[in-house]
Amino acid sequence: VQGLERVELGEFTQEKPYLMAHVALKPDTQEDDKETEAIKRNVVSFFQRLVALVQNVPEGVAAATLNLEEARQVVYVIATFMQMELELRQKLLELDSVRAKLENLSNYLTHELEIFELGKKIQTSAQEEMGKVQREYLLREQLKAIQRELGEESEEQATANELRRKIDEAKMSEEALKEANRELSRLEKLPTVSPEYSIIRTYIELLASLPWSKSTGEKIDVPHARQVLDHDHYDLEKIKDRILEYLAVRRLKEERVAERLKREAEAATAEADIEGRTPTQPLQSDEATRQINREPILCFVGPPGVGKTSLGQSIARALGRKFARMSLGGIRDEAEIRGHRRTYIGAMPGRIMQTLRRVEANDPVIMLDEVDKVGADWRGDPSSALLEVLDPEQNYNFRDNYLDLAFDLSRVMFIATANALEPIPAPLRDRMEILELSGYTEEQKLHIARNFLLPKQLEANGLYKEELTVDDDALRRIARDYTREAGVRNL
Repeated sequence: VQGLERVELGEFTQEKPYLMAHVALKPDTQEDDKETEAIKRNVVSFFQRLVALVQNVPEGVAAATLNLEEARQVVYVIATFMQMELELRQKLLELDSVRAKLENLSNYLTHELEIFELGKKIQTSAQEEMGKVQREYLLREQLKAIQRELGEESEEQATANELRRKIDEAKMSEEALKEANRELSRLEKLPTVSPEYSIIRTYIELLASLPWSKSTGEKIDVPHARQVLDHDHYDLEKIKDRILEYLAVRRLKEERVAERLKREAEAATAEADIEGRTPTQPLQSDEATRQINREPILCFVGPPGVGKTSLGQSIARALGRKFARMSLGGIRDEAEIRGHRRTYIGAMPGRIMQTLRRVEANDPVIMLDEVDKVGADWRGDPSSALLEVLDPEQNYNFRDNYLDLAFDLSRVMFIATANALEPIPAPLRDRMEILELSGYTEEQKLHIARNFLLPKQLEANGLYKEELTVDDDALRRIARDYTREAGVRNL
């Protein structure tokens, strides 16, 4: 259908079989001035740019508009091929002035052109980004191929090989080794830009850095342990006797087990000689090993300043073990002890695992300071998590939430300290051996001040022994009238 003239409908005279009506011609008002010509050229220019951006305009239409001389024809041809709304088409048809038609069409084409150019820009930017990623991937693959030809290893492969070496050196348990190798095989298949990559790598590095089979305990020497305890602390005979009793029993168990294994080995050798076969080594059960390694869970209870924390350090020195201190005062989150699950971003192992990794030994002396000041809220009860840690029947199979693997804590010697017994929950108190440290008498304070505290303070202040003398009366006066405390911290 081609329009010939613009008309205005009057009265309808027929509806069937086709419409007929009276019409009146409504010719367009064509302005013939420079301004109209300028708008016409702008409209043609906008239309040509739009044709280059959109796909649904037939070829040759843009060139055809250049050959149109009448501004009216330009309006109607462009309006025909542009996908504009019906209301705008009707408006263009109803306007009498050709210049007004051109102005409306120019506004519409400008708006459409801005939208299409913006879309084109976004699309080009996305394609460039995709092209950059694909180019980087291609270059990395080529680099890997070149490194393989040269016999070199890529950075990812070097990282995987380094982790594999650490896993082999860690001497993990069978369950942990299986999990570490499974995670390492996952890591090798992941690109380094993947968020999972750093999470798995951190997990494997933690597994490899834990002291699965590293221990520092020396051969037990009871007389030497007695000397160390006496050198560091005055009096406290009950506690010293308990420590020495534990050491003596531990040494006796080790010697008896060694004798039994030796007898069994000799019997097996003799039996093998009779039967003419190679002798086999007798197996030592895990239960027997745990019985030897079972450590006492001690709890020192006493007023501040009586030497609870320093006594723990002396015990570690007497045993020849590493010492680590964990302050539990004020912690309220169960995850502090047991760790967070790996599903959380920024998950970490609990304090127990972090301490073992730091001391690099599976048999340290760990002091749980201020166990009576552990709190509890909606995040859990840390004292309930301590029940498993401090139970010799369970802690050989302790599972940290982050690791999700069994770790043997039975070789760790835990020593708890508290100022009062009442705040400690009954189940936790039941798992510990309570040793009470009462306050010192005046004579004991005098002895401690003269033989321990005064020499220590002289050295701390850069003085020689003969440059300052403090007699016993002065020390008594300070202890009795000035500090007035159960311990000796202020003294």
